[in-house]
Amino acid sequence: MPDSLTLRLTEVFLSLQGETSRAGLPTVFVRLTGCPLRCRWCDTPYSFQGGETVTLTSLLARVADCGVPTVCVTGGEPLAQKNCQALLTALCDAGYSVSLETSGALDVSNVDPRVSRIVDIKAPESGEEARNRWENLAHLTPQDEIKFVLANRADYDWAREVIQAQQLAKVCPILFSPVQSELQPAQLADWVLADRLPVRMQVQLHKILWGNTPGK
Repeated sequence: MPDSLTLRLTEVFLSLQGETSRAGLPTVFVRLTGCPLRCRWCDTPYSFQGGETVTLTSLLARVADCGVPTVCVTGGEPLAQKNCQALLTALCDAGYSVSLETSGALDVSNVDPRVSRIVDIKAPESGEEARNRWENLAHLTPQDEIKFVLANRADYDWAREVIQAQQLAKVCPILFSPVQSELQPAQLADWVLADRLPVRMQVQLHKILWGNTPGK
């Protein structure tokens, strides 16, 4: 593996996965730097810039030092870095169970098929609805997951219509998350139950445990 292959890294840390079907699993998070989107409710703006340049070899060593088999590559928007694909493949080759958290604005078709892709669909209140890359839906498989982060009833109604129009329940699992401090989780849960939506309601476990502490 050439040491000339580098990535811009914000942080590597060990925590519990707070979201998705992997919630609760001890997980190594690799947070890459940079994102072309500016979602209104983003909770990791510190990853937009800065960071450190690291070689792929050294990054893999830092992941190995954490000593757990599950890895999540996140950001920012990790796919904005050209060498993210090489990182994902290298992690899979090393035997890790790998997930990728991506905004849904960039092409996911070339991601290593061993990776579970967690793909956002940006609702109107995010301010980035126009950036949704709808072509991504054709490339998703049952091992992937689609995530909607919702700020209010209008976002919820919009997401419900998208699920129906795109027949997303036939594609892969669907996740609904409330925006912290804007939509009460119980309210979102009530709406999901009233409509019998085929979605997984989730809250951010890491924030329940540790608040908004970076690196948790």
